[in-house]
Amino acid sequence: MADEDDDSARDSAPDLQILGDQITLQPRSYVETRRPPVPVPSSLDEGALMQNMARFRSEPLRFLREVSLYVSGTGWRAYDSFIGRSIFYSGFSEQMRNAVVSAPLLRQRIAHLADKRLEIEEAEGWLRKDDKHYAIKRAHRRAVIESGIRDVAEKVTNDMICKFESKTFIRGAYYLCTQLLTRAYHQGIHVSSEEVLRLRIVAEEAAKKGQSIIFLPSHRSHVDYVSLQLICYRLGLALPVVVAGDNLNFPVVGSFLQHAGAMWIRRSFGNDTLYTTLVQAYIDTMLQGGYNFECFIEGGRSRTGKLLPPKFGILSFVLDSILSGRVKDAIVCPVSTQYDKVIETEGYVTELLGVPKKKENLADFLSGGSSVLSLKLGRVDVRFHEPWSLRKYVDELLTKLGKNPGDAENLTEKTPENAALRQKLLRTMGYKVLSDINDISVVMPTSLIGTVLLTLRGRGVGRAELLRRIEWLIARVRAKGGRVAHFGNAPLTDVVGRGLEVLGKDLVGEVQGLAEPTYYAVDRFQLSFYRNMTIHLFISEALVSVSMYTRVKQGGGPAHQEISYKALREQVLFLSSLFRGEFIFPSEGLAANLEKTLIGLENDAVIRLRRGADGVIDSVGLSDEERLAGRENFDFYCFLIWPFIESSWLAATSLMGLTPPVQQTEEIWIEVAQAQNTAQLLGKTLYHQGDLSYFEAVNRETIKNSYQRFEEEGILYVHKAKDAKSSPPRLYLSSEWRAPRDPESGALKAQGKLWDFIERIAASRREGKNRRDGATVSTRVLKLVDELGRALFEGATAEDPRKKVKVDARLSEEETRDLKRVVRDEKRRRKLEGRAHL
Repeated sequence: MADEDDDSARDSAPDLQILGDQITLQPRSYVETRRPPVPVPSSLDEGALMQNMARFRSEPLRFLREVSLYVSGTGWRAYDSFIGRSIFYSGFSEQMRNAVVSAPLLRQRIAHLADKRLEIEEAEGWLRKDDKHYAIKRAHRRAVIESGIRDVAEKVTNDMICKFESKTFIRGAYYLCTQLLTRAYHQGIHVSSEEVLRLRIVAEEAAKKGQSIIFLPSHRSHVDYVSLQLICYRLGLALPVVVAGDNLNFPVVGSFLQHAGAMWIRRSFGNDTLYTTLVQAYIDTMLQGGYNFECFIEGGRSRTGKLLPPKFGILSFVLDSILSGRVKDAIVCPVSTQYDKVIETEGYVTELLGVPKKKENLADFLSGGSSVLSLKLGRVDVRFHEPWSLRKYVDELLTKLGKNPGDAENLTEKTPENAALRQKLLRTMGYKVLSDINDISVVMPTSLIGTVLLTLRGRGVGRAELLRRIEWLIARVRAKGGRVAHFGNAPLTDVVGRGLEVLGKDLVGEVQGLAEPTYYAVDRFQLSFYRNMTIHLFISEALVSVSMYTRVKQGGGPAHQEISYKALREQVLFLSSLFRGEFIFPSEGLAANLEKTLIGLENDAVIRLRRGADGVIDSVGLSDEERLAGRENFDFYCFLIWPFIESSWLAATSLMGLTPPVQQTEEIWIEVAQAQNTAQLLGKTLYHQGDLSYFEAVNRETIKNSYQRFEEEGILYVHKAKDAKSSPPRLYLSSEWRAPRDPESGALKAQGKLWDFIERIAASRREGKNRRDGATVSTRVLKLVDELGRALFEGATAEDPRKKVKVDARLSEEETRDLKRVVRDEKRRRKLEGRAHL
């Protein structure tokens, strides 16, 4: 690495490496010169603060001694002087359960449900108003109903809440988890000393005010919540209560996690108003009491490597606590967790290729856990964004939206306008958290290697060229304000070698017997997980580049390959809207961001801007320098986003098959999962037949996001039943988006609104030797789409005894009315939000 980088690292606040009991100061693991360093207290001297953990086989006596230290709670292991609300004492769970069940919000809900039940019983004649003992019987019946509901509430609450009961337990849990984690991630957990010191100061202030810290981490692995709990324990912060899906609540492990900090919630609440109120009451209780709290802003784990769109379920409960005034304030702390290598990536690839996710169980947990103990997966890198006040942020947002923060309680009333405003608050807050996470994320060596290998033309790359492109990428990441992993004074060759070793031969291969070590991507699908960790830094450049590509791929001289500013802007706007749910865009707005991106690319000598006499940009083309360099930088940006464009094109093309056959006169609704499975099958077929360039394009997550985007735009209508288990979501292609059919043969025709939409996406697709092009392709692809579509319609109407749940292909009158209402409300909400459309 460059000398100035080493100087910057030496002048920056150091990192803390947590490896078992050992905490050491390390040179800062990323270079950032934008802010002055925070001085590290003199109490943190260089060198190990604690000894490494012993292993029973090699040092049995020392191992047993260490276990006894944890059990007895010697020194810091006692976990007695942490910052935050008191936890881990006998009676904690009972106290929390009583607080939830006695919450005014829950009492009101129980009373309301009892009234509703009494109304039903009166209507059915169980209670008669002409009975002379009516009032007494009604009061008695009401008491019985309320008592029954309260018993249910207590049982559900007890199953849901975290149980911080025993310090002896948490000491043992810390020791066990640290042993397991540091055997897999042998270089331990790295945190920034500057960020940790800042977090401790904020935590001390929050503790004085009785406020909670809400940790909102990124989510790529089950290791995420383990690493954050270990950090909080080792560095003296109160452990947060972690929101976890009840799919992990299986025998032995579920109880262990619940006593270590997990609260269990259902994956779907349905119309269970009692359960919804219980969750709200529990979150209110925690935030009112100043207990730290943790939930994953993305909902589930990212299977693609990049951040997922925010999920607003738990965030909505937190916002309601603040808006209602039941909670005065809470502190939000976005957290980024990065890995040299993620344990679960191989399983992610299997899921993305369409294999159903296997339900968690104890046997798989034990066998999977034992298999990773001998791995050398490098390190875990955890970064904490500067915490911010949730109350202050919400008040500022309301002011910007022309609302009086003092009237925030009125926003809890259920009106269409309030629903749209709450959605806007949630969306803005959710994407701010994701943006904060991206800002502090550190790009690991494995991500640099994966990005370079998947953005170069050719079969492989020599060591010298690999190092040159990684150096270029490091410079670009830093120029964009990103953070790059830094390993003290280790030369780049050693860092890259270490990254290749961690990735392993299953992901990156080396060709033997050549004049120079040459590397190639063995598993491009799995390697794309690491490439996607860098894409957020270059999404604006990527969109501009593939928009320019609509002209560049036509060939001819430089003048012929230039694109007008108007055409470029329109394509960038279209692609930005298309990928709204896929990427996190800068908040400056399209015009300002496009101008900034174009100037940046011009300064980097990638493009040339032609301006008119008034100084306004007229057209954009590749620079002479970029052409001489073989378009390597321009291609880099295109390669980053091409797999996503391919996937969107695939999803849109699959919609053609949802055009009903000519002979079909009634509305037939297709299961969403079946339609997406068919799109994935179409993609696999097209890839192997040479009509799709990237196998990553068939990944289930991106196809699902595309379908979600099509639903938002009204291209698809999706009906979601109240009970998803008994009736899965079904979809129907809007009549105005249906493709025309040949009246004689009934074949799909490459015409119409949907085809024009597909062609606009296709304009930015990669063309080359990996994919055949021409008129025959559209004919062949449409024929295949039509065949798969007909099979979908036939399957929807056919009786299948193998199906556990019978899905009706037609909507009932009640379902039709519900759908019309949902569509109407959605159109009104989009209008109130005033967002751009495709």
